Order: sequence, then C-alpha cells, then structure tokens
Amino acid sequence: MENYEEYEIIDAHAHIFPDKIAGIATESIGNFYDLKMRNIGNSTNLIESGKKINVSRYLVFSTATNPAQVHNINSFIANECEQHKEFIGLGTLHPQSDDMERDFNQILELNLKGIKLHPDFQKFDIDSKEAYKMYEIAEGRLPMLIHFGDRRYEYSAPKKLVQVHKDFPNLKVISAHLGGYERWEEAQKYLAGMDNVWFDTSSSLDFMPKETAVKYIRNLGIERCFFGTDFPMWRHTSEFYNLMSLGFTHEENQMILADNLKRFFGIL
Repeated sequence: MENYEEYEIIDAHAHIFPDKIAGIATESIGNFYDLKMRNIGNSTNLIESGKKINVSRYLVFSTATNPAQVHNINSFIANECEQHKEFIGLGTLHPQSDDMERDFNQILELNLKGIKLHPDFQKFDIDSKEAYKMYEIAEGRLPMLIHFGDRRYEYSAPKKLVQVHKDFPNLKVISAHLGGYERWEEAQKYLAGMDNVWFDTSSSLDFMPKETAVKYIRNLGIERCFFGTDFPMWRHTSEFYNLMSLGFTHEENQMILADNLKRFFGIL
C-alpha cells in the first residue's frame, strides 16, 4: 500500500466551529447520525489530525441552521482562513433569509470560495422554490458544496438534483459523499455523467465493499472526485488508507487526493 509521503493531499470536506462551541456542535452532529465522533471540530484539532498524513490544505466550512447565523458563520470562516493560510473557506446561506443578496455579497466580500449547504440540517428540499433563490444568485458566480443523501429524509435525495441541473445548468455543484450518503445507488443512477457536478469521498468508503467503491468512483469519473474526510467525523489516517486500499494507480490517487480540487478552484 502506498504511503502518504508520496502524495500531495487536500482535505475537501472539513467542518470547523469556534472553540467555545466546538464540543457541543460536534456532539450534535454525532447525535444526528447516531455515530461516534472521532475528533472535536475546531481548527487546531483539524490541523493536528491532518498532519498525520501531511495534508497541505483544507476546504473548511460550517452550516447555518437558521438565517440569523449566516453572517457570524461567514465571518468566522473568513477569520479562520486569515489565521490559517492552508484553509480554503466556504461561506453558508440559508433559504429562509430575508436578504439573500446581502448574504451572498458578504461571502464575496470575505473572499470565500463557495457556499456550503446541508439540506437535512437546514430542513429544505433541494428542488424547492426557497432553494432556487440561492441557486439563482450563485449560478455562474460561486460553486456549492451540498450534502446529499440519508435514508431518513428526502430533502437531499440525489435524484432531485436532476431538475435543479435542468433549471440551473451553469451551477457548479460538489455532491458530497459520492453523491449521496446511504443512497449511493441512486446517485449512480441519476448523477453520473451530469455536467458541472463533482463529488467527494467523505463518509462513503467505510460503508461499502472495496469493489463497489471502485466501481462507483470510476462511474462518477475519477477526474470529478475529491478526497474528503468529513472531519470531525472521521480520522485523516483512516480515510487516507481507505482510499489507498482501493487499488487505483498512483496517478489516479493523486488526482483524487489533490489535483482535481486544485483544478476546480484554480489553485496553482
């Protein structure tokens, strides 16, 4: 099995929270999914975990569960990016905001590189009228990293992206969790081959046989997949070796681990 020292590595899926609420926020995520969390989700712990496999950059974000949180979260992420030059920050929006233009402009002014949405936490259907307000303002301007999948809810069912894509063909979307946590077959059916849609490996590789993971990643397109850990849910070491165990070539691994995301964001 190949060693992490042979690669450049970027974590394309990392949640962070202010130190004073990181413990509570992490526990809340664990309770939502009924999973044991491996870390406390703050910047210090993220960097310490990533150092174990020499992660060079991190795509970081948090999600507003109500409109009042949007500006504070965006300011927090921007501040963390100022303090940690290895961070690439995404802002957040909320579909029930009373001034979407104001919220979006804040993201631009803070030089954040995209938008993170979690329909299950934020309780909106991705193909709803309220969601369309966010797509209208973002299309052709900033990409969106969107949580997809969960057997318990229909908010983020992968098949719903089909209509969204028809209505917003120039909206760039990263469909998290190989297109849909616990709904990977649905993602394969509806999302493979879709223009302007990319994927990350977070919270996926531990939940399926290796041969299935290889088939899914190849079907979605190795050039469209990013390595992600879903920190603080999982450890960087285990997620890296999960990917290494799949038997991709060194070049293919490097594409997934960093090159694809660098190309996506225009990172030199």
